Amino acid sequence: MGAVLTVSQAAPDPEVVARAAEVARSGGVLVLPTDSVYGLACAATPQNPAHGRIFDIKRRERTQTLPWFVADALDLTVYGEGVPAWARRLADALWPGALTLVVRASAAVPPEYAQPGPDGPTIALRVPGSKLCRQIVRALGTPLAQTSANTHGAPAATSGHGVEPGIVAAADLVLDAGPAPVGVASTIVDATGEAPRVLRAGALTEAEVLLAVRG
Repeated sequence: MGAVLTVSQAAPDPEVVARAAEVARSGGVLVLPTDSVYGLACAATPQNPAHGRIFDIKRRERTQTLPWFVADALDLTVYGEGVPAWARRLADALWPGALTLVVRASAAVPPEYAQPGPDGPTIALRVPGSKLCRQIVRALGTPLAQTSANTHGAPAATSGHGVEPGIVAAADLVLDAGPAPVGVASTIVDATGEAPRVLRAGALTEAEVLLAVRG
């Protein structure tokens, strides 16, 4: 079990940010707060053993890949390929925030993080509405592969105290910022086609997504 540190999402201590980035850079697994729910995260680097550990901690099959946290909307075209103009408008309007966009993966995405598909691999990207998370990504210098901090099938944790003890024990560093401000998982939108398709309703409604697309 790693250390448990108290932190602010809106005004994170630089020393905590640096420590979290170093743990992730060294192949560790983080439990961290986000604007939506608490997550398990690791550096999205090739052949990182922490990537597999997250699936083991969650007791989840590896048939689905992990979404990424990125720091800026510009990263959409770094890790995405052929991103439609409407998806870029959506990112500009709703990032940072509880929106995950599934795009075609660029060559910058290591194969083990991309989701195979009939039309080529995809990657799910999000700029979280948590200054803490964005600063960790920037300090790390690479995206965070992440998923909700709960056993597969169990409710997502919306506060530090709500994270299951077994997950806390398995992580290398736990950041506790109290209740997540949104408390609902992000909305996932398929951005691989000519129009948005909501794959999972979450903190943002379909109407909010469509309104942002129209600009």
